[in-house]
Amino acid sequence: MLFYPETWYTLHIDAPEGGTKMETEKVYAMPFAKIYPMLVAKAVRKGRTQAEVDEIIGWLTGYGAPQIEAAVQNGTLYGDFFRDAPRLNPDRVLIKGSICGVKLESIEEPLMKEIRYLDKLVDELAKGKVMEKIKRTNK
Repeated sequence: MLFYPETWYTLHIDAPEGGTKMETEKVYAMPFAKIYPMLVAKAVRKGRTQAEVDEIIGWLTGYGAPQIEAAVQNGTLYGDFFRDAPRLNPDRVLIKGSICGVKLESIEEPLMKEIRYLDKLVDELAKGKVMEKIKRTNK
């Protein structure tokens, strides 16, 4: 589970759609440069690497490592990072389970669902799941 400091935003995902409009807008307005280091730190604490986090982000969004670094450097907002993704992986719908106590399938707001997909994938990486299982395929 990935937690963001309370001072940056408040996200309550008790509602089936993944939060209220005001709360989700705060998440979307966060700089990707604040989120990305936390994603990497979570993985590294558990013996994984930044390259593996980048691989997961690439699988989900179509961004390469240079594009991810550019998003960190140029102040891209977290919501825009997903809105402008080169190619959202069609197999991402195979990601199931819960994040922060909310089933991914119950999140109705599309952009929040994309954000939670990434949270779930990084959680799986940190828990030691092999990359081939994390990067689901519909074969």
